[in-house]
Amino acid sequence: MGGWAVSNCEWKRPTVDIGIQEDDGEMVSYSEKYGALLRGISDEADAMSLDCFRNSSLRVERKMDGTALTQADGAIEKMARKRVAESGLELDVYGEEQGTGSAKSNAAGDRGSAGRPRLIIDPIDGTEEFSRGIPTFGTLLGIELNGEIVAGMCSAPALGTRWWAYRGEGAFRNGEKIRVSRTPQLSEAMVFTTGTGPSKNAEDRARIRRLLDASRNSRSLGGFWQHMLVAEGAIDAALDWTSKPWDLAPLGIIIEEAGGRSTNIEGEPTIYTGDYLSTNGVIHEEAMKLLR
Repeated sequence: MGGWAVSNCEWKRPTVDIGIQEDDGEMVSYSEKYGALLRGISDEADAMSLDCFRNSSLRVERKMDGTALTQADGAIEKMARKRVAESGLELDVYGEEQGTGSAKSNAAGDRGSAGRPRLIIDPIDGTEEFSRGIPTFGTLLGIELNGEIVAGMCSAPALGTRWWAYRGEGAFRNGEKIRVSRTPQLSEAMVFTTGTGPSKNAEDRARIRRLLDASRNSRSLGGFWQHMLVAEGAIDAALDWTSKPWDLAPLGIIIEEAGGRSTNIEGEPTIYTGDYLSTNGVIHEEAMKLLR
């Protein structure tokens, strides 16, 4: 990769349903259409985030909602937007730091619909962990077409792991195909959730607690990694409660292509309502009933 000025964490660019119908009528797969772009962004984002990770020059600020922000977040999103612009693809960008572009968008209301496809990016999911030297952070990328995510990639460089999926092509971790678990019921399941901290009201905490108490074993983790553990069959269910679209964009397609299911607690396959439940599919209905 090119030059990353570690002293001030300033990135310098290096020098160096199963498809979509093109204008000429040819069908190309989603991996052929978007794979090079997603890999290129992820490779560069990995280098950028790792060069700031556990670096004394990393600056941590707080947004209005109290969440952490570092200079790496903005730099990675800026890089991704530049790569999209240079790609020649008809592709808008919707990101955590710059919204849809010139003005910050309302994350809940800016739902994808018919029209131009767009890249949804979270430059560093798990910025709190990233800022504290915890390796469970990653860059999340999803391609949304007509309101549906058709391609997704999660890259966690400090874990040395990358997950991806394209509609109709299966789900992969570091090139190996992955599948969800076959655990038949919640009482035998391992479940991760976003936790029951003070950001949730008493009713929400009780709902989440019901899910945790019904499982065989549980942890509070949150973030993209718990959903990737569902996709690769390490755990059986994961729950986020107050997430934004960019936190969730690539997760569902990876889990679904691995044989699982991802919805909100009403059973809708959407990233725009905040709550998000991923399971192996077998225990999904049982889990949803406890959360309603």
